[in-house]
Amino acid sequence: PVPTFYLDADLLSKYWNDRQYHHTISAPLIYSLYTALSLLNEEGLGNRWRRHQLNHVAFRAGVEAMGLSFLPTEDISLWPLNAILLPGSLSEADIRSALLNNHGIEVGGGLGPLKGKLLRVGLMGYGSQQEYALQLLAALEQTLVSQGHEVEAGAGVQKAMEVYRARK
Repeated sequence: PVPTFYLDADLLSKYWNDRQYHHTISAPLIYSLYTALSLLNEEGLGNRWRRHQLNHVAFRAGVEAMGLSFLPTEDISLWPLNAILLPGSLSEADIRSALLNNHGIEVGGGLGPLKGKLLRVGLMGYGSQQEYALQLLAALEQTLVSQGHEVEAGAGVQKAMEVYRARK
């Protein structure tokens, strides 16, 4: 038996299909879940895994080409969540603010003892797209250069493109 009432699939099925009262559900939550699962079914689970892995590997290569590193080693990295370590000369808050204000890109900052020391970048779900990873790399490069970090022009995007070309 399902230990929770809210996500009891049998009761939800009766509510969804037979209109038997279950509870006052969050309709947008259920529609969102339905849409997400439909998209996953259409793409295929294996294809989704490969897409997330490819975008992570390309993004990581691009970030490293700009002279930055990641907190976890590649063997324990999560493909949808990228934790980029920042050298002490760079301001995490200033980078996040510039990415948002100048490029419309929002990334997270470090939490707890890592506050101010890293960027948390999500490449997940629909957002895990080659186009978005490349846009983010270009915006990050511009932002880093504006903050005094030396980056070879186009290095991040170029390195990521090498990964994409090699994997196709």
